[in-house]
Amino acid sequence: MPGLKQHPKISVTSTAITDVLIIEPKLFGDERGWFTESFNAQDFAEATGLNINFVQDNHSFSRQSILRGMHYQLEKTQGKLVRVTSGSVYDVAVDLRKNSSTFGKWVGVELSAENHKQLWIPAGLAHGFLVMSPTAEFLYKTTDYYHPQSEVCLAWDDPSVAIQWPLSSGVKPNLNAKDSAGLSWEQIPKF
Repeated sequence: MPGLKQHPKISVTSTAITDVLIIEPKLFGDERGWFTESFNAQDFAEATGLNINFVQDNHSFSRQSILRGMHYQLEKTQGKLVRVTSGSVYDVAVDLRKNSSTFGKWVGVELSAENHKQLWIPAGLAHGFLVMSPTAEFLYKTTDYYHPQSEVCLAWDDPSVAIQWPLSSGVKPNLNAKDSAGLSWEQIPKF
């Protein structure tokens, strides 16, 4: 992706969907523990080439095998910078942008309190995650406000998208009613 640069405080790696980025802030530590700047707007812009204005921070707590997603908004579309502060999740983004070379493709990354990875997901992608640890705390910054009237849910197990969730054979995730009623790839509106 153009704009990615070597940066002294942030490592940035492209994924199979090139503008979905793995962000790894540098840790400073010793035998007492560690410190990191989990977000610095200037460093983020320098490292990614993106000048992003975040307007909302969200924090969720979930138990093992809970799957939240695959969500997106048709209005007030949201870019998200996501991370885990306790436990681990498998985080997934699906490209819904018709003019993208990765339209219909998905990417998944393990985010955990131990690896300190963050994922940048631009607007126009569906997003969700599966909790892999006994519990997890998930934090995300968004570029626009929550707009429930325009929220859409892509079915987590749609065969056209074929996300390879890290579930044991025959195991189903724990879903809420909204996520259980997710729409198929053919049914969902795209960008």
